Amino acid sequence: MSTPAPHAWAPAFARRTEGASGELAAILALSAGTDLISFAGGLPDPETFPVTVLLELTRKLLEGDAGTALQYSPTPGLPGLREAFADRLHASEGRRPEVAELIVTSGNIDAVGLLAKAMVDVGDVVAVESPTYLGAIDAFRGFQADVRGIPMDGDGVDVEGLDRLCSATPVKALYTIPDHQNPTGLTMSEERRHALVEVCRRHGVLVIEDVAYRELTFTAERPPSLWSLAPDVVTQTGTTSKTFFPGVRLGWAVGPSAVVSQMVIAKQNSDQCAGAFGQRLLEEYLRGGHMEPQLRRSNALYAGRCNLMLAALEEYMPEGISWTRPHGGFFTWLTGPEWLDTTELAHRARADGVAFVPGRPFHAAHDGCNRLRLAFSLARDDDIDEGVRRLGTLVRTTLERR
Repeated sequence: MSTPAPHAWAPAFARRTEGASGELAAILALSAGTDLISFAGGLPDPETFPVTVLLELTRKLLEGDAGTALQYSPTPGLPGLREAFADRLHASEGRRPEVAELIVTSGNIDAVGLLAKAMVDVGDVVAVESPTYLGAIDAFRGFQADVRGIPMDGDGVDVEGLDRLCSATPVKALYTIPDHQNPTGLTMSEERRHALVEVCRRHGVLVIEDVAYRELTFTAERPPSLWSLAPDVVTQTGTTSKTFFPGVRLGWAVGPSAVVSQMVIAKQNSDQCAGAFGQRLLEEYLRGGHMEPQLRRSNALYAGRCNLMLAALEEYMPEGISWTRPHGGFFTWLTGPEWLDTTELAHRARADGVAFVPGRPFHAAHDGCNRLRLAFSLARDDDIDEGVRRLGTLVRTTLERR
């Protein structure tokens, strides 16, 4: 019996899928490769996973609270974990959210997707940093938003540029990563934070503050979160994937109760709820005081790798290449001459056994072709030096051929 020809499904796809990229999945695939030195994915190191503690907590939950841990959860999240999140926010940000202001999510990208689903109509303008997390760009475009990039400098997003955009056209929301940003590693200055929330308050723009890397800091300096400065116009989204472990896919959002209530409705009509077992596991982990020691160990590990990468860049990168010097997070961001094509460079680097992410997908306007992101979080110490050496040799050869 002959196999029928594949059906042409593309004409049936929703119009909103046009232009959707698979670049995030491709990055994760590169990160999993065993035949290369990967600076591609922003993945936590399994060394930081609290396996011993998790074994004990898992046994405790299954013996004592299986009825809750293995059951469905309320859509906003289990009350115990919501209270634990509220306690941490109060301790770190100086403000405790009300019950209706907080929702448990299935990771950070879930929170961003719920906000897009709840807030964005076709053609709505959503401003993002340029560059920014490519998953957020895809999330907003998935709901047919008009995504506009706002340039950044060493202090963060260009607030005056945002103000001009908001004065020229209605802007529904601004997405920003103020702390150890993905992909640049930059941290927004405190002065810029105050200016940003004032501009958004004046124009009625919802600020979506992604704090995925806020707790992954290598210094004692900790500027105030945007949510702590302006809870009336800011919805903060966070994740435990980088600080606890990503396998449970848990995060949170905290913001104006009217916004959070719409997120609850959106979640009810998507995945219904975050997994209860992971919620109970995280609650016990937080209540047991395990998170702070884990953060200290993780930050020491990542700070050491960051220093190794910066030292290797200093040694091997030729003139004409610059890079950021992060004080936290997982990434540094390289910039070359305007003519440099880092997408083409990425293919050549792959042949040399090195993976990185070219800059183009991090820009809403698909520019930034002369830039690239290096992640140091998962690379072995010896691999950092060797990988940057190979990449530096390739870049030097490319520049010399010009």
